[in-house]
Amino acid sequence: MLFEFTIIVPVYNEEANLERLEKELLTFINSSKTATKVLFVNDGSTDGSQISITAICDRNPNFNFLLFDNNYGLSAALKAGFDYADTELVGYIDSDLQTSPKDFNLLLEHITNHELVTGVRTNRNDSFIKKTASATANRIRRKFTKDGIDDTGCPLKVIRTENAKRIPMFKGLHRFLPAMILLQGGRVKQISVQHFPRVAGTSKFGIGNRLLGPLSDCFVYLWMKKKYINYHVIDSKL
Repeated sequence: MLFEFTIIVPVYNEEANLERLEKELLTFINSSKTATKVLFVNDGSTDGSQISITAICDRNPNFNFLLFDNNYGLSAALKAGFDYADTELVGYIDSDLQTSPKDFNLLLEHITNHELVTGVRTNRNDSFIKKTASATANRIRRKFTKDGIDDTGCPLKVIRTENAKRIPMFKGLHRFLPAMILLQGGRVKQISVQHFPRVAGTSKFGIGNRLLGPLSDCFVYLWMKKKYINYHVIDSKL
């Protein structure tokens, strides 16, 4: 089968969610018109996540994995996924199932005319503290990047792989993917998606990396924006 779309699934100590995630991903894959495969990126989990991932990949030939030797963080997991993707499109979803793989269909409807389509969690099922911290971080980031994105932390995105591979990744850049696509001259669209409460496992993000981390990363983004190289070749003889 010629695959068109790779879903990257970063995993860090999500053993309790992986069997449910497998079922949800298969439901999407079996109903989607876009030929899809899955790439788990195990970010140095210390629980039984890798045992579950290996079993899932053994029984599903279009599921694969990368296993890190240590915990490097979400941005590193996404970069690895971008580096190894060999399909025209690449997507991203968290393994906690607070967003649904079925909503990839909503994003894929718009990717033809855009380089990135991102979800927006319009009815978030998180605690007041989490929602307040995320809303504050989004306001700060929009002032720095002027990317117009309401919910850059939404873990449901579709990107053209050639654009994703050109993103110069750094720690924390997962919050700036739309802004980095805009720096390339790409087109970005946001679509409302479902959001669910976490039913298993524990969140890996607190106030520090929801609010303080994004603030410091904004200054890194401004430096990168000033130094960013972007060009378009209109003719060549190689």
